[in-house]
Amino acid sequence: MSKFGFLKVAAAIPHVRIADCDYNARQITGLIRKGADRGARIILFPELSVTAYTCGDLIQQPTLLNAAEQALGYILSETSQLPVVGIVGMPITYGNALYNCAVVFAEGRIRGVVPKTYIPNYAEFYEARCFMSGEEIGFATIRMCGQETDFGRNILFNLDGVKFGVEICEDMWVPAAPSVNQAVDGAQVLFNLSASPEVIGKHNYLLSLVKSQSARTQSAYVYCSAGYGESSTDLVFAGNGIIVEGGQILQRSERFSLEEQLVVADIDTERLITSRRRTTTFAPHRPNERIIVEISLPKNPADTTLDRWIDPQPFVPGSPEEMEECGNEIVNIQTMGLAQRLEHTNCKKVVLGVSGGLDSTLALMIAVRTFDRLGLNRKGIIAVTMPGFGTSNRTYRNALALMRCLGVTSREISIRKACEQHFADIGLDPTTQSSAYENAQARERTQILMDLANLEGGLVLGTGDLSELALGWATYNGDQMSMYGLNASLPKTLIRVLMRWMAERCKDDAIRQILIDVVETPISPELLPTEEGKEFGQQTEKIIGPYELHDFFLYHFIHNGYSPAKILFVAQKAFNDRYDRGTILRWMRLFFQRFFSQQFKRSTMPDGPKVGIISLSPRGDWRMPSDANADTWMREIDRLIEEEK
Repeated sequence: MSKFGFLKVAAAIPHVRIADCDYNARQITGLIRKGADRGARIILFPELSVTAYTCGDLIQQPTLLNAAEQALGYILSETSQLPVVGIVGMPITYGNALYNCAVVFAEGRIRGVVPKTYIPNYAEFYEARCFMSGEEIGFATIRMCGQETDFGRNILFNLDGVKFGVEICEDMWVPAAPSVNQAVDGAQVLFNLSASPEVIGKHNYLLSLVKSQSARTQSAYVYCSAGYGESSTDLVFAGNGIIVEGGQILQRSERFSLEEQLVVADIDTERLITSRRRTTTFAPHRPNERIIVEISLPKNPADTTLDRWIDPQPFVPGSPEEMEECGNEIVNIQTMGLAQRLEHTNCKKVVLGVSGGLDSTLALMIAVRTFDRLGLNRKGIIAVTMPGFGTSNRTYRNALALMRCLGVTSREISIRKACEQHFADIGLDPTTQSSAYENAQARERTQILMDLANLEGGLVLGTGDLSELALGWATYNGDQMSMYGLNASLPKTLIRVLMRWMAERCKDDAIRQILIDVVETPISPELLPTEEGKEFGQQTEKIIGPYELHDFFLYHFIHNGYSPAKILFVAQKAFNDRYDRGTILRWMRLFFQRFFSQQFKRSTMPDGPKVGIISLSPRGDWRMPSDANADTWMREIDRLIEEEK
């Protein structure tokens, strides 16, 4: 797992008994063993978990403080043979004061103690009655359980190359959270020991804080709060184990559970580093002076399963609610982009080819929406169907029906005769059906659209999508070219879902049925004649592979910076019920080969709005020489293929 930068962490919510340190130590030890059996490398417990948080003034009693230290000694002894880092909360005396602390330990040794910086003393909290702030303790040493260890707020820990920091409860809720500085000083994982009671509406706010802290620090944030067993005299503790990465929840516990819980997830530390390197505003700062505690543990043989859900369609929203928000965002961005371009060029007309496929249908729907928003006559949308040698009856009928229902100007211009003349002019034998045979048709269609736009004083809308651009599945100076590329940053998997979403919200029954049929029609360039007796000729995904795989490769290569080996690893997890290892490798090899060889098409992309999280525009996210060498990636893929044999 560590080979690909994954770090398995856990948030453990034990049963506690108030002021019964022996019992609490046994519960903590039991959960550490369970976590180690799951392969966890770091296990976090709640605030003051050794004593329980709700001890009140008992927390100052020397008897309880001594019992807590003895309980820690028991935990150290019982877990010394386990390849895991534990983080528990307990009260600790230093000098003449008492501190609310996190104790980090591994292999029977205390590796460091971090005191709480911000001590709440408002509403239901009265911690300042007992505890001092650790704000003034940057670096110190303390003796506990017969060991000397580092003590202070300026400690970071380094577990086998992964840095992590610790803060306690209120520290996250303040404007200047310690974890912010910990992150900019290199901590990729942030741990928070908490004991936060429940009130109506607080949980959603807590979730927003945890996700926000993880997102803005580009880190993983592991939060663990006290649960069952804490005093209910005035408050109730629900038990919250939350593991978040880059603002996205990986795993969370059940609230208000009577059972102990262990929440486990794999954090992608490599992805976090890549994200920080890409975000140039993350790095510039004056680093704080810190102690870095080095921890090296033997490998855990139990760490063999990836405790992390891998989305097979990372571009597609995961719930109807998210799709509703995402769908509205997409159509609004595309509409505003086109509206601005039309007003800037003083164009009252657009020209686009409508094939009856996904991409051109979306572009037509956005054009209609834009014209309506601008108060322009829909007749200014000149939609052209250009049947050729491979045009199917199904796409042809859908194109004509949709144009008619939308009330746009419909034109039909066959490309057959023009292409036949062109074949004769250049000496092409049409029976060869070569790439020249196919590309001539695409270029003929583009020439018609460009010349028609000149004639009408309009703008040619491009319909090609992100997936096609990534693969170079477009004819250079054919469908690769336009005057404004509406769909250039939308991948095929998202367009398909978006089109169905638009159909579900369409009030016109006829248009809705057309959109649904477009979604269900196999994707095809329709450049080769269909064999007699068959409904469809070319099917793109049988030629170049499934778009869901190519979109998956694109996302993890560009957005996460994964190597081919790591892409294969997560793809096997994501698609284990649909594609075997050999199939994934076959199409991955084609993806990388085409991605590098076809960059020249992306280097000359027309303008178009960035809509999704990835754009391949040379003026946007992606800048790459057209003659960049793919050998490094291809060698790795070939090695993986050889291993498969």
